[in-house]
Amino acid sequence: MDWTVLTEATVLGNSPLRWLLAVVLVVVTMAALRALRGLARRRLRAMADRTKNVFDDVLSDLLAGVRAPLMLAIGLWVGSRALDLPADLSGTLNTAITLVLILQAALWGNRALQVTMEHYRRADGMDGSRKTTLSALTFLGRLALFSLLLILALDNLGIDITALLAGIGIGAVAIGLALQNILGDLFASLSIVLDKPFEIGDFIIVDDLLGTVENVGLRTTRVRALSGEQLVFSNNDLIQSRIRNYKRMAERRVVFGLGVVYGTAPERLREIPEVVREIVEARSPVRFDRAHFKSFGAFSLDFEVVYWMLDPDYTTYMDVQQEINLALVDAFAERDIEFAFPTQSIILEPVSVRAGGPEGYAAGA
Repeated sequence: MDWTVLTEATVLGNSPLRWLLAVVLVVVTMAALRALRGLARRRLRAMADRTKNVFDDVLSDLLAGVRAPLMLAIGLWVGSRALDLPADLSGTLNTAITLVLILQAALWGNRALQVTMEHYRRADGMDGSRKTTLSALTFLGRLALFSLLLILALDNLGIDITALLAGIGIGAVAIGLALQNILGDLFASLSIVLDKPFEIGDFIIVDDLLGTVENVGLRTTRVRALSGEQLVFSNNDLIQSRIRNYKRMAERRVVFGLGVVYGTAPERLREIPEVVREIVEARSPVRFDRAHFKSFGAFSLDFEVVYWMLDPDYTTYMDVQQEINLALVDAFAERDIEFAFPTQSIILEPVSVRAGGPEGYAAGA
């Protein structure tokens, strides 16, 4: 056998041995990539089973989405390093590999969006309105992703995209200005869905408005006020406001005051903090904090009482406060302690007869 054929003959400027080396590199690279993909998937899947975050789930699914064309493209790129190809053929090969990478990036991006949104849809029994919001945001994300990758693909195919980018830029600015409020509300809706400052059923206070959240839509959030009417908030305005979420209150701090009349005996005044403590501690679920003789009021001797409701429910708090008030009425009646109420005392003193007094003025008259 004439071995010189393998070393001296050329195909597209490369000997058969170099072509054979290139083929071996392609096969070895594809096999190594397949093995690494399998190993990484097993590791990530085991990690995903132990954790609840979405990051490892996304990575596992992205590895599962690595297709044979991508591994072939990487193998061809590695194999081409062993060859001395003509410029036009090398350029065509690089373009083809780049297009395969762009296609794989499109598949990865689409899958990442899908897995992430499915994770949030399953979280906490998400209602229909939020699922609609996520679907709309997923569509916008895919539109932006595929538009970007299409522009990259056209650029790699040698198409002049300068005019296209200029047109898209002008159109995007015009659309952005026209839909500024709508887009602001849309992205605010995304912030509410992902960050969860409140959820359906939460009782919130925004400025001086309060009520229960009924619906979170693409543009607005609807709240049912205590008086029955529905309050509609723009999502963008809502996330820029200070929101108090009472449903997430762990404990409720209660401060109330009471006053007794000024004629109350000192020994009774000393008894009042202890009486209040016993009454509050007898209630449940309550943690007593303090009771003090606070100040001398205009018409009363004022006491301040602080306790914690371990159940944040407002109705439970009002039931307990009512029991405390009634018990205080009974306890003060037993001790002859009078509650104070607004009073005004007028003291009349006789006016002495002196020069310049009323009689003096009468005599001078």
